[in-house]
Amino acid sequence: MKNIFLDTNIILDFLDKKRPLHLQSKALITKLITEDYNIFISEDMLSTIFYISKDKEKVLLFFETIIAKWSVVPYGLVLISEAITSCKVNKGQDLEDTLQCLCAKKHACIYIVTSDKGFIDCGVEVMDYDKMLNN
Repeated sequence: MKNIFLDTNIILDFLDKKRPLHLQSKALITKLITEDYNIFISEDMLSTIFYISKDKEKVLLFFETIIAKWSVVPYGLVLISEAITSCKVNKGQDLEDTLQCLCAKKHACIYIVTSDKGFIDCGVEVMDYDKMLNN
């Protein structure tokens, strides 16, 4: 089973042709689909992506497509509490990254793909575009 978790920035890159990493995101998504990965994102990403994206209609069509094929998963109160505790202990730790990392771990993802340079370590290997595309 090849479960993989995508960070919000990967989806934003994919949806917006003007973003510098758009082509890498397209290549990544193609690779993941072709190589039969189980793609995971969190539910909260949907509202964030919709809010940030300028082409709302395109985003809604994208959501309709992925909800049938990808795993769009909730955090749940236990995971949220764990993330809050982790951020309190590790001052300055990003809550969104912590939530996503713990969610990826909960769903047995082998990688988290992000373009963030300082993504947290929770025991799931963090990959950027180059590493994942050459994997």
